[in-house]
Amino acid sequence: MLMVNEQQLSALEERLAPLKGVQFDVLKLPREVLKGFEPSQIGSIAGALMDACIPQLEKIVSGEDKDKVAGLGLTKGAGILKDREAYPDYQHDSGMRVELKLLYVNPKDVEMKVPSTPREPSARLSQKVTVKNVQADKDVLLVVAYQLQPDKVDGDLFVPTIIDFSVLPVQACIEARDQRLTDAGGRWFGDYQTPAILSRRGKAKVRAEQPTNKEAYGRKESEGRDYNEDTNFGKLARIPYKKLQEFIAKHGLQAVPQTVASEGNPTSTLEEEILEAVSAADDLAAKS
Repeated sequence: MLMVNEQQLSALEERLAPLKGVQFDVLKLPREVLKGFEPSQIGSIAGALMDACIPQLEKIVSGEDKDKVAGLGLTKGAGILKDREAYPDYQHDSGMRVELKLLYVNPKDVEMKVPSTPREPSARLSQKVTVKNVQADKDVLLVVAYQLQPDKVDGDLFVPTIIDFSVLPVQACIEARDQRLTDAGGRWFGDYQTPAILSRRGKAKVRAEQPTNKEAYGRKESEGRDYNEDTNFGKLARIPYKKLQEFIAKHGLQAVPQTVASEGNPTSTLEEEILEAVSAADDLAAKS
């Protein structure tokens, strides 16, 4: 299967390079106001804003940023899926199709609410993106790291600011995602409709070398199925594609371990998940 190559990825990165440093000054938050927000709440607000605005940046940014973004070549995609989470997000004038994922980076020297329990970043390449609708030779994943930074005009206001991005082949990412599912004993139900992982009951059967029931899946352990829907499926921090994991780690997700639940180890940390993903990515690369 032909896949987007390094030359195409590099050319697109060069076209999108002006994104770095762009401030979305349609959202300006005073330092004092930020004390009432958790990072996840900012992510929800800024995420919807950035998704809608990136193809029209020249209409909303000001100053030197306005000239920088004039030639990005992005337009809003028509959307194959015809729902709120349409795929892909954008069309590029090079013919590439672009799916956006946002990585929130904690701001520096800003006081914000600390959540009562550690939270894993929610950005994901969901089960709606599969081999059925991905065009391997055209589709790329645009992972944008952004941070609240002081406004260039008024330093007492904080503005979502793009600090970095990475362009990756979607096909490679979903292959790594799906491989991780099956390596953990999980499987797809239906025609790439629902990813499911082994339940505690299913794991016990596997350990006892008994066959699992693949006719149906549950949504919680109390249903007593051998498989449960994977509610963490596709989270970027869990996709063992090496370049993706390196980009995530570069922006601090390894710096502060956070407790998350995983199929094989319910008390693993996010740091361990990332290290595991990078190791799995190396194994996949060695096999290819």
